[in-house]
Amino acid sequence: MRVWQISKFGIDSLELIERTAPKPGHGEVLVKIHAVSFNYRDLLMVKGIYNPKLKLPRIPCSDGAGEVTAVGEGVTAWKRGDRVAGIFMQNWIDGHPTPAKVKGALGGDIDGMLAEYVVLPATGLVAIPHHLTFEEAATLPCAAVTAWNALGSAHLKPGSTVLIQGTGGVSIFALQFARLMGLRVLGISGTQAKLERAFELGLHAGINYRELPDWDRWVLDETGGEGVDLVVEVGGVGTLPRSLRSVRMGGAIAQIGVLSEPTELLPLPVILHKQVRIRGIYVGSRLHFEQMNKAIALAQLRPVEESFPWTEAREVLTRMDQATHFGKLVLTVS
Repeated sequence: MRVWQISKFGIDSLELIERTAPKPGHGEVLVKIHAVSFNYRDLLMVKGIYNPKLKLPRIPCSDGAGEVTAVGEGVTAWKRGDRVAGIFMQNWIDGHPTPAKVKGALGGDIDGMLAEYVVLPATGLVAIPHHLTFEEAATLPCAAVTAWNALGSAHLKPGSTVLIQGTGGVSIFALQFARLMGLRVLGISGTQAKLERAFELGLHAGINYRELPDWDRWVLDETGGEGVDLVVEVGGVGTLPRSLRSVRMGGAIAQIGVLSEPTELLPLPVILHKQVRIRGIYVGSRLHFEQMNKAIALAQLRPVEESFPWTEAREVLTRMDQATHFGKLVLTVS
């Protein structure tokens, strides 16, 4: 079988090689991968930024979808032909995260999904919604579960207001899920064209932060001076100060991303005065994934993705590095 592997760090160093196809052992499932999607984590992993001490070689990518082709001894939950996706952290089945549960992340701690076949524990899979293509389903394990967890953990009521940053995978899923939950969504983006696409998906109001860098003031204007109930914070330390000024008193920030460098000191008094709840979101459990899939199936929601041939992994990572994409970038494995 063919796999993409990190033999040494750098996008141009990613290699498409031949490996012996794996076989499932006791309690394991063999999955033929049909589509793989990229996350910013995968880009950082390939470049050697996420974990400079990553044991190489390593097959990258946490997100993939395919069909079961064989099951090992003792497996009763899956059968040949089942359409499945792997969960991001193979040990986090349900409940609160623990050090043990968050080990076993695909494409990092262990080999990932950028291969024609993978073997995973039977417990490390979920069934994908019937109405989705493999390309659409491949977008779900990291970005979608992260957005679902971020919104769910905030315990928002219908009519609450959410702020999303940019139009990458997590932000677009947060927009789609927020609309399902009856929430009002504000958004910022660096290009007007991307904002227009977000409006088509239900964004209520948005601005170009390059034209209006003080977007926190705009957020307050849009909310009558109160601020939003939740910020889906993907920018990191560079945007967190403005996010703190954008959230209402007693509101929440779901801290997810690490995309930006610091531009000012963190305003700690704002956290105290507003009594802001800042919660780190690192994807979610298999239970989160399963609950999310029920909502996706019921609403017939379709992820926003753009697909490319299997051989263009390096080109797609370069596109992600340039931040020109909207939604999710996917490889069709063939």
